[in-house]
Amino acid sequence: MLRFAPSPIGNMQLNSLRVALINYIVSKQLNEELLIRIEDIDKEKNIEGKDKEILELLSLFSIEYKTVIYQSENLKYHQKMAMQLMSQKKAFSCFCSDEKLEELRIEAKENDKPYYYDGFCETLSDETVLNCNAPFTVRIKKPESTISFTDLLKGDFSYEPFMVDSFRILKHDKTPTYDYACAVDDMLYDISTIIRTEEYLSNTAKQIHVRNTLNYTKNIDYIHLPKIINVKTGEALSTLDELYSVKHLVEEGFLPSAIANYLVLLGTETPTEIFTIEEAIEWFDIKKVSNTPVEFDIEKLKSINTVHISKLDEMRLSKILGFADSDIGKLGKLFLEEASTIKEIKSKIDLIFSSKTPLEGFEKEFNNLKDCILTAPFIDDFKLFENYIIDNTELKGDLLSNLLRYIITGTNSGANLSDIYPLIKNYMGEIVK
Repeated sequence: MLRFAPSPIGNMQLNSLRVALINYIVSKQLNEELLIRIEDIDKEKNIEGKDKEILELLSLFSIEYKTVIYQSENLKYHQKMAMQLMSQKKAFSCFCSDEKLEELRIEAKENDKPYYYDGFCETLSDETVLNCNAPFTVRIKKPESTISFTDLLKGDFSYEPFMVDSFRILKHDKTPTYDYACAVDDMLYDISTIIRTEEYLSNTAKQIHVRNTLNYTKNIDYIHLPKIINVKTGEALSTLDELYSVKHLVEEGFLPSAIANYLVLLGTETPTEIFTIEEAIEWFDIKKVSNTPVEFDIEKLKSINTVHISKLDEMRLSKILGFADSDIGKLGKLFLEEASTIKEIKSKIDLIFSSKTPLEGFEKEFNNLKDCILTAPFIDDFKLFENYIIDNTELKGDLLSNLLRYIITGTNSGANLSDIYPLIKNYMGEIVK
């Protein structure tokens, strides 16, 4: 089983969606199920409703999964296994205050040394522990030998015991720490492959150590995807930058199919630039994904989005735009020469259906044109429609062209009216109002 493990502490970012998509693709290739684990153990940081928003986005991107579990629901298992480790002398109570530990961290930093726990509480006698009424955390004893593992993208890694350290597994309130909870949950749900971003690479040794100490021997394959960086700044996409949240991009009019296409394309060998996730399942090779940072370019996403919009069924595009008329879908595609998102296309269509005020200096001509169109019979052909206006208003030439374009589209440039008119001829009474 594979797992995607988001935290409900903010909007889903592109890095997270990329991880979810690749987990889904690989789960299909391996014929294994995908589990969604909401990592909600940090109650103070959780944002109400974000868990549901995450699941809605996964559904929007057609990411199928077996079930959803909440990490907090496994608290009894986290605590039970911690008690087991303590009874086996593989973990111990730590009475060191946060203030004292912070002093040690500062001291280590001032001496230009990495901070590691000094082991003070590890040697306390059972009697001392029993008689101590101070609040305590629980620490797992550091490993006795090197922790080694192979990342399928990045190769072999080894961490000496002091690097893994005697880290906390339960906090003062006896809720689990991140690495401990992840390790236990991966055991509970028989996870076979973990695909996540490279920022969690350093957590891997600690999580392996927890499972080793609990005598869990099943091998787990690790794949740490490189970070996504902004092509303009060269910096990693910030989790705080809402411009690159999945929700924002969808609201801006990028199709889920286009976003998914681009995220899988990043750093990947593909037979074609434009594809669906279903097609990617057939040829995607996780071992050939780039192990160096990949560049996100919003302009490239726009070009891919344009292609995906062009491939939409006209009726479906029409419904996305708020209509139920394939001609409006065709109209939307007509604007792809100057627009690249659903939002941009919709703004142009909204402008067509908006009320227009007379152009300054041409009020009389504008009103004559408007009255003519409103009283005109239904005319199927644009050239005949234009001739009818000439015959009934005496407007012609550039003046007619400019006024007619403005009264129909609300702009003075864009696609040819002869191409637009056949698609909106049934709405002239709504457009010229």
